[in-house]
Amino acid sequence: MMKKMNIPTSKTSLVLFLCQIISALDVPLDSKLLEELSQPPTITQQSPKDYIVDPRENIVIQCEAKGKPPPSFSWTRNGTHFDIDKDSQVTMKPNSGTLVINIMNGGKAEAYEGVYQCTARNERGAAVSNNIMIRPSRSPLWTKEKLEPNHVREGDSLVLHCRPPVGLPPPIIFWMDNAFQRLPQSERVSQGLNGDLYFSNVQPEDTREDYICYARFNHTQTIQQKQPISVKVYSTKPVTERQPVLLTPTGSTSTKVELRGNVLLLECIAAGLPTPVIRWIKEGGELPANRTFFENFKKTLKIIDVSEADSGNYKCIARNTLGSVYHVISVTVKAAPYWITAPRNLVLSPGEDGTLICRANGNPKPSISWLANGVPIAIAPEDPSRKVDGDTIIFSHVQERSSAVYQCNASNEYGYLLANAFVNVLAEPPRILTPANKLYQVIADSPALLDCAYFGSPKPEIEWFKGVKGSILRGNEYVFHDNGTLEIPVAQKNSAGTYTCVARNELGKIQNEVHLEIKDPTMIIKQPEYKVIQRYGHASFECIIKHDSTLLPTVTWLKDNEELPDDERFLVGKDNLTIMNVTDKDDGTYTCVVNTTLDSVSASAVLTVVAAPPTPAIIYARPNPPFDLELTGQLERSITLSWIPGDENNSPITNFIIEYEDALHEPGVWHYQTEVPGTQTTVKLKLSPYVNYSFRVIAVNKIGRSQPSEPSDQYLTKSASPDENPANVQGIGSEPDNLVITWEPLKGFQSNGPGLQYKVSWRQKDVDDEWTSVIVANVSKYIVSGTPTFVPYEIKVQALNDLGYAPEPSEVIGHSGEDLPMVAPGNVQVHVINSTLAKVHWDPVPLKTVRGHLQGYKVYYWKVQSLSRRSRRHVEKKILTFRGNKTFGMLPGLEPYSSYKLNVRVVNGKGEGPASPDKVFNTPEGVPSSPSFLKITNPTLDSLTLEWGSPTHPNGVLTSYTLKFQPINNTHELGPLVEIRIPANESSLILKNLNYSTRYKFYFNAQTSVGSGSQITEEAVTIMDEAGILRPAVGAGKAMASRQVDIATQGWFIGLMCAVALLILILLIVCFIRRNKGGKYPVKEKEDAHADPEIQPMKEDDGTFGEYSDAEDHKPLKKGSRTPSDRTVKKEDSDDSLVDYGEGVNGQFNEDGSFIGQYSGKKEKEPAEGNESSEAPSPVNAMNSFV
Repeated sequence: MMKKMNIPTSKTSLVLFLCQIISALDVPLDSKLLEELSQPPTITQQSPKDYIVDPRENIVIQCEAKGKPPPSFSWTRNGTHFDIDKDSQVTMKPNSGTLVINIMNGGKAEAYEGVYQCTARNERGAAVSNNIMIRPSRSPLWTKEKLEPNHVREGDSLVLHCRPPVGLPPPIIFWMDNAFQRLPQSERVSQGLNGDLYFSNVQPEDTREDYICYARFNHTQTIQQKQPISVKVYSTKPVTERQPVLLTPTGSTSTKVELRGNVLLLECIAAGLPTPVIRWIKEGGELPANRTFFENFKKTLKIIDVSEADSGNYKCIARNTLGSVYHVISVTVKAAPYWITAPRNLVLSPGEDGTLICRANGNPKPSISWLANGVPIAIAPEDPSRKVDGDTIIFSHVQERSSAVYQCNASNEYGYLLANAFVNVLAEPPRILTPANKLYQVIADSPALLDCAYFGSPKPEIEWFKGVKGSILRGNEYVFHDNGTLEIPVAQKNSAGTYTCVARNELGKIQNEVHLEIKDPTMIIKQPEYKVIQRYGHASFECIIKHDSTLLPTVTWLKDNEELPDDERFLVGKDNLTIMNVTDKDDGTYTCVVNTTLDSVSASAVLTVVAAPPTPAIIYARPNPPFDLELTGQLERSITLSWIPGDENNSPITNFIIEYEDALHEPGVWHYQTEVPGTQTTVKLKLSPYVNYSFRVIAVNKIGRSQPSEPSDQYLTKSASPDENPANVQGIGSEPDNLVITWEPLKGFQSNGPGLQYKVSWRQKDVDDEWTSVIVANVSKYIVSGTPTFVPYEIKVQALNDLGYAPEPSEVIGHSGEDLPMVAPGNVQVHVINSTLAKVHWDPVPLKTVRGHLQGYKVYYWKVQSLSRRSRRHVEKKILTFRGNKTFGMLPGLEPYSSYKLNVRVVNGKGEGPASPDKVFNTPEGVPSSPSFLKITNPTLDSLTLEWGSPTHPNGVLTSYTLKFQPINNTHELGPLVEIRIPANESSLILKNLNYSTRYKFYFNAQTSVGSGSQITEEAVTIMDEAGILRPAVGAGKAMASRQVDIATQGWFIGLMCAVALLILILLIVCFIRRNKGGKYPVKEKEDAHADPEIQPMKEDDGTFGEYSDAEDHKPLKKGSRTPSDRTVKKEDSDDSLVDYGEGVNGQFNEDGSFIGQYSGKKEKEPAEGNESSEAPSPVNAMNSFV
């Protein structure tokens, strides 16, 4: 029986086919055949639909087509015939439809603007091109406009409009300066999609005169420049921060329509200070992975290759530290028509049927219209074989006159598709395209493929014959392919000969002869062998081949699969390779490759180069595998295995490993059986019933293990009852009324015979009851239903098979399922140990009521309210678990002077039981926390006002406050300590009779009946007089320096400064005199000892005095530094202040500018080092030094 198989031939390929019609013809791509066959026109090249041309160059509108006979060409312009003979500027290329419009010799491109269409026609039909719209590119100049300078306040937003001229195609916009350098862009400054330059907030560095917008028209390679725009930024202090506001788009919502396959660009640019950050999301979905990109500092969302699935609402969110704003863009993706099934050329024989299918999709759905030879099919000449059914044309019983070119037009409001497909009806006698008397040569036992490429219309029938007068070939030894090829799957010597291919149809018959020769395969009869050669010796590899006498072989040697090194030491002979004076680098794999025109073979060997030893080298290797395995003494439970060891390869065999295979239960899987010493070659093996055994032996020496031996003969043991029962038997209930019995099933060879089953038995423990049993198979679990809740059961599982039962199994104890405990613990008592710890006691519940395994008790406790404030708060329950049968526990972490509730529950494996009644207990008072704040205000010459806040955690009833304070002199020594008791209901105090212009340190804490809480410390200075009062500066954001009243005009200050200047002059004169005399300067020694400060100049910008700079980290606070407006001292300042006095944090200034600081030091009342002042000599500090 003939076999048919569809495979492509290696000599021909197919062109012009119809998938839907089985009877459609395949036309081979044979140049001689194609020259002879008639074919309707086919458009092969055309200009794009939207064709923008350079108005300075000739316009070339392409239209190329092929057909038989060659087609003629004509054009329409704007829907009417375009007579090119009447226009001297227009010519058509020879043998082509391409138009050339001569613009460079006087023509004007604007005169030829319009829609062009090409028609290619021959006797079998007419094909048409797309509508080609010709438009000359335009690059107009910028309209002149008067640009006013932009005066913008620092921090405000700004938009510089570009408004480029409308060009064709649209220009590319970019901003540069006068030096033709691109303006830097960032999250703050960026260019929008419309070309405008957006500033989210302007900064002083944005001031410049040369913001220039450029428009580049790529088509004409021209660049137009807008007049420079000036921006001047003026500063106002402070700069006001602003919430984000969208600069573009405006409003809260907008819409966007994009076409399928295009790039979707969405933009959001926001103003605000600090600069807002943009984030994009898609409402109700995710942004498409791998197609989403963020550009322009995430202000532009870019989605490539959009589809209808990308429609939806896209939200951009602009956010800074002051707030956020968002905008929702509703995106709708429409689609110009796109092909689902484009019509394909159809080649038919007379009388055949066929179809042309034209299917397209789009949004909105495109309309389909048909044309025949460029004419709407409704008014085209009638064809009785043609029927139009929407997007399909059906052809029935076609004739040669049915040949035509059909156009399918799919269009909607966003575009159109136009496709040409011809119907070519051919009546051709058979032709055989394979050359006559072609010779095929194949190697014996290989497939032979004999070609018979053919063509004819109708499709010819193909038959093969062997010999001149042979019969038609049939049978399973041949495969007949649809393309005419004859395949002989396994060619033998007797397959050689002459084969005849016959092609016939109703118009004629033709035949062709080909010849087949069968060649002997090439073989390597002497392969190269593994070599171990001493260094500087000679290595030789043989490669002797046998081949067909009619084939010419070539022998190539490779080293490590690459060409041999270019070295004269390598000598290649006719059938060998010799390497002279081998070195270590000659190590590797050498391969002999033999090639003929029909086949190729190869063989390899390894060369190992070793050092020349004083004695012959001993090669140590793994042992060879044992052989000649023999089974004797076959019994039901044992057998004797013997073997002969292989070569030990210079390393004695230490032991043999015996493995077995059970072909009945696990074929192909080898298991360890036992091992014996290397001197033993016989072993008696224990066997299990109902196993089909095979054995193999592995030899082991110090080098490693040998390959396994060949398997022994198989031996099937007789069946028997099981020897063992399942392991790991358990009984655990999954519900309150069941018992789940589980076990590990026996493995295949443990069954000892067919029909393995399990007898599951159970009975309630401590009850005079009979065993209940059930026999199951192929499971490892059995569920007993209807059991009492949590009672013990005796359980056993016994194996059995067709030959009997295993030995009696041992019993295990299991329990039926648990249920929730029934009662709550009673007699719950609480003993309060201190203000943060309590001990709870309870009585254990009866075990019968637990109804499961007792896991422990859980104590739930929560704070009800604070006794000092009587205000309830959100209840946050805490849970402590106590394992086992424990009946007490400690409750840590309680808050002092608070009311608590608790209850206790028992826990088993099922869950928690009911809660005991809530038990209420109160914690005693504790010491309070530090006061919430201490503020020192209204400094005068001899008084300070103190204000404070009650402790955040009073932990009881406040009884009083304690205030301690002491003065600090300029050498940081502490004066006498004064202590004042203040009633608990007070929140402020005025201290009077203080020294003027003196720094005081204050220590403040609260007391309950238990004791004093932690203290808070602050520091303040009384003023010198009304002119020296420090006023706080008002400001937000960064710290601002506080302003001081100018005292330089005071009379007493002028006199004091004159005295100081005179004293310094006298000292300088004395110093100069003593220096000239070579004497020493005692004042310098004193300065070195006491580290007097350096005088700093007054700053020119605001009249304040500069800071004193000290290199030592432990120096006090710099009193000349300016006070920040937020009343905080920066870390680099405060870390250096009076570090030996307290436990505090960074210093602060209160509302009137006085210093409130806490110090970190070793002891609370330890005096500071007296000679380490770092005060700058401002007027105020100079006066302080005299106090």
